Amino acid sequence: MKGWAESKNPVLEKLIEKYLCQRVRARGGIPYKFMSPGRRNVPDRLCLFPQGELFFVECKAPGKTPTDGQWREIARLQAFGFEVYVVTNYAEVDEIWGARL
Repeated sequence: MKGWAESKNPVLEKLIEKYLCQRVRARGGIPYKFMSPGRRNVPDRLCLFPQGELFFVECKAPGKTPTDGQWREIARLQAFGFEVYVVTNYAEVDEIWGARL
């Protein structure tokens, strides 16, 4: 995806999330925007793939980190056996698939 990494504009969280969605779709997946009424701090995206593969992704702008509440929710999901990734740049989005191989 030439152009994403070379952009001279500041990288915003929404651009990282958009890139994630493009990469998920390119791999045959569905990047659902994850919102849970009555439950705060859930990750931004629920990424679903054929054969029941899924993982969660929290997107942050470069230099930002999840809030304490988000870290607690990430830990809760991981305790249930789900994979949860936190990404702050395009390279970290691409690394998700390297970590999954």
